[in-house]
Amino acid sequence: MTTNGGFEPVFCTIVPPHVLDRLSQAEDPDVSAPARRSLEHDAFQRTRRRLTTVLGATAVAPPEGAAADHPHRTIYDTHHTQDLPGTKVREEGSDPGQDASVNRAYAGLGATFDLYLKVYGRRSIDGNGLPLDATVHFGEGYDNAFWNGEQMVFGDGDGKVFLDFTIPVDVIGHELTHGVTQHTANLEYFGQSGALNESISDVFGSLIKQYALGQTAAEADWLIGAGLLAPGVHGTALRSMKAPGTAYDDPNLGKDPQPGSMDHYVRTGRDNGGVHINSGIPNHAFYLAAKALGGHAWEKAGQIWYDTVTGGELKSDAQFADFAKLTLKAARHRYGGGDEFEAVEKAWEQVGVHTR
Repeated sequence: MTTNGGFEPVFCTIVPPHVLDRLSQAEDPDVSAPARRSLEHDAFQRTRRRLTTVLGATAVAPPEGAAADHPHRTIYDTHHTQDLPGTKVREEGSDPGQDASVNRAYAGLGATFDLYLKVYGRRSIDGNGLPLDATVHFGEGYDNAFWNGEQMVFGDGDGKVFLDFTIPVDVIGHELTHGVTQHTANLEYFGQSGALNESISDVFGSLIKQYALGQTAAEADWLIGAGLLAPGVHGTALRSMKAPGTAYDDPNLGKDPQPGSMDHYVRTGRDNGGVHINSGIPNHAFYLAAKALGGHAWEKAGQIWYDTVTGGELKSDAQFADFAKLTLKAARHRYGGGDEFEAVEKAWEQVGVHTR
């Protein structure tokens, strides 16, 4: 990966900072202490990402002789430290070991690689066979997972609110898709363009899960992070694309703040202008389009979104309406003005994003 040539990778976490802020204020120290440590970890990594962006990172190429149409995965273990990448514990082609986190991370990287290659013909997240690296057991009870512009990192969770972050494959797909966006549209991580950045990761994270499970749009749960919340937490996931705002309602977590339409758009200076909150709007538009088209969501709706992200016309500061118009252009270009175009057009209308 390189930050030269216009790429500006950002530090992206699956758990939004506003969620950790709330948890850090909980009366239960088993909830508040890990959240505070996680916020500190994130602040450090965010600063490190900015420095790397300014200085420029070394480009990473596939190993000599490696085929670009096969993944090249390496899993590391920090053993609860913050020293990245950690000790190498599994590499491409090696057998599963005893550590479930290592095995899940390895499988999740593979599932992400498979969708992009087999469905969209993309060779890894940069399109050129970029090696996929991941680190597990980061920090002590770290309540997050992130893409830092170069690799995936997973915490074990605190066990009270969050479980191991390698459990949901869509979390892995979500974070790696930030890498795809980084190498294509390079959307700015603020306001509506930032919410689009987050939404694209949710869309393809969900598609990676659906593809791995062989699910149709009707069979999918459309949840991001299902299985991540610990027993006793009042919620099902981090976000719901089917019904934004309903993923959780818990004394510690609070209520899911995501809107499902522009009628409830949240204007805030927190979370880079609400990138994890307002992403519910384009998320819901994708769900509606995929539901209307039926079948496997990665085939038509996913193809339209992929064409939009990688087509070269999406500006880095794109707003929801800009993105919506380009999805219609992509739908017409690939499928004509039939059902696919109409489904996408209606989906954006239903969430209040105007395309005319």
